[in-house]
Amino acid sequence: MKILLVHQNYPGQFLHLGPALMARGHEVLALTDQKNNRPSKVRVLKYKTPVEVKCSQPMAGAYAEHVERGYMAARGARALRDRYKYTPDVIFGHSGWGETLFLKEVWPEARLLVYAELLYRSRGHDIGFDPEMTQDLDLARFKSTARNAHLAMGILQCDAALAPTQYQAGSFPAELQSKITVIHDGIDSDVMTPDPEASFTLPNGKVLRAGDEVLTYVSRSLEPYRGFHMLMRALPEVMAARPEAQVVMVGNEGVSYGGQPGDAESWKAKLLAEVGEKLDLDRIHFLGRVPYEDYRRVIQVGRVHCYLSYPFVLSWSLTEAMSAGAYIVGSDTEPVRELIRDGENGRLVPFFDRDALSAALIRGLAGADPEAARLRKAARATILDGYDLRRQSLPRLIDWVEGFGPKA
Repeated sequence: MKILLVHQNYPGQFLHLGPALMARGHEVLALTDQKNNRPSKVRVLKYKTPVEVKCSQPMAGAYAEHVERGYMAARGARALRDRYKYTPDVIFGHSGWGETLFLKEVWPEARLLVYAELLYRSRGHDIGFDPEMTQDLDLARFKSTARNAHLAMGILQCDAALAPTQYQAGSFPAELQSKITVIHDGIDSDVMTPDPEASFTLPNGKVLRAGDEVLTYVSRSLEPYRGFHMLMRALPEVMAARPEAQVVMVGNEGVSYGGQPGDAESWKAKLLAEVGEKLDLDRIHFLGRVPYEDYRRVIQVGRVHCYLSYPFVLSWSLTEAMSAGAYIVGSDTEPVRELIRDGENGRLVPFFDRDALSAALIRGLAGADPEAARLRKAARATILDGYDLRRQSLPRLIDWVEGFGPKA
């Protein structure tokens, strides 16, 4: 059948799915933003990048921006239909940026599937979770509600939706959840594996090897949503107790979620100003964003991997670290609990309990947890048993998409 994948940053979540569908004989195309130059094994067609939307009403700004992107994607889709007589049987698009909003108007007979990553909640999720970061809670709730308009429309319009975790599916109201199937994107456990021979060379030339006393932390951005501030405040005690430990952090200094601090150029700068004098900065290594192979080796050499998160979208870094057999110290928050069960395949601590976090990290770095080997093995088994790309996720994703074909 003819399958159209839609994502402004293609391939995104469709990295493995697109080529796998092609290999099964389907005609697969991808529709993406004109400025997206990421490599793709699938033929890519591009819609014109939306112009900047200026809106005088702040609560309407996000909706206006996403509707404009949806309109530009629809114009590209209409050109495909009118100039090239292209009509897909199935459209599978990420609904997060509005690209799927008008595609049913172009191809009303096509089955529309959307990747439903998350619906923002004004209560019980990230909004108001961290009092330190919320100055005007009412305003934050207003903005969160306003940002949901295009996401809710995406679910209402689609024939079916997909979410990667139960937590993320559960962010949508009960009346919409019947449309959502939960299948994780999948982790390539043949690539992200334990490696007792792994090594990584730091920018200063020091070589770290598997088994060394290394604490790792990975986030797209070093920011509060991923507990960067809590880890940084725990490090003085951790580094004092473990004078040989090396701390390796992967992530840029910008912001992916939430906002910048009002009194510093970045959260890294703010936290270094707060606790830097208490730290041995020669043993903390901020790598920024790194190539995947470097990231993989960082995870493989770590003795302890720290993953903290607000109640929000789960990071691939947690599942990849588990696949590599990492000893996880994570936050006892709902999305993390879906993967990590305290004492079974990792250790959980309350997000805001700095003393508990410090103690858990010190214990792990010291090799004082007699269950460490079992927890590492169980973390990898969790991925192999339910989140493995080739054995679990990809076959399920293929079956799900093919189930909406003309013969379904």
